Amino acid sequence: MHSALPLHVGAAEDLKHFPQTIPGKIVLAIAASAFLALCAHVSVPLYFTPVPLTLQTFAVILIGLALGPVLGASAMLLYLAEGAIGLPVFSPHGLGGIAQLLGPTAGFLFSYPLAAASAGAVVRMFRALPLDRSQFPVALLGGIAASVFIFVMGAGWIIHFRHVGIGAAWYLAVAPFLPGEIVKVSAAAGIFSALKQWLRS
Repeated sequence: MHSALPLHVGAAEDLKHFPQTIPGKIVLAIAASAFLALCAHVSVPLYFTPVPLTLQTFAVILIGLALGPVLGASAMLLYLAEGAIGLPVFSPHGLGGIAQLLGPTAGFLFSYPLAAASAGAVVRMFRALPLDRSQFPVALLGGIAASVFIFVMGAGWIIHFRHVGIGAAWYLAVAPFLPGEIVKVSAAAGIFSALKQWLRS
């Protein structure tokens, strides 16, 4: 009767440390890329810009916060590779496959590894600070850092792809998405903060 307890505790410890193992990290990266693909399909086209409104940046930021800079960026690279070989992981309002990585939204897509890495790096940079009550402010800062990469690279590619100026790129790739980005960054930071508090409880 008493031998079942150590077995149960040992299994729980193994499960706790599984994400730190190589197989665990592979599973997390695959799951993260699948989550991002689902969010990419929540997509609304806008008539005045080739960039659709999606939940992708929310997923990128949350994945970066949760998985950290290395694993978060790795999950994003896996996502891009899945899309490049033709898997239906990108927004449906695009050409799909490798063509989508050369189209008007390519700058946003290629920003994802850097964005996830920056979000994860920020929260881990401040990990040693006395923030036991809430990780929300730091997660918010990480989300903002990620958004800077996303918008700079997205708008920069639009300038190159469309041969337009900075003002047009702002109108096509940044300004329409700022209100939604504020909501998505706040939501990702809130979910991450709640998850960290739950894990500590």
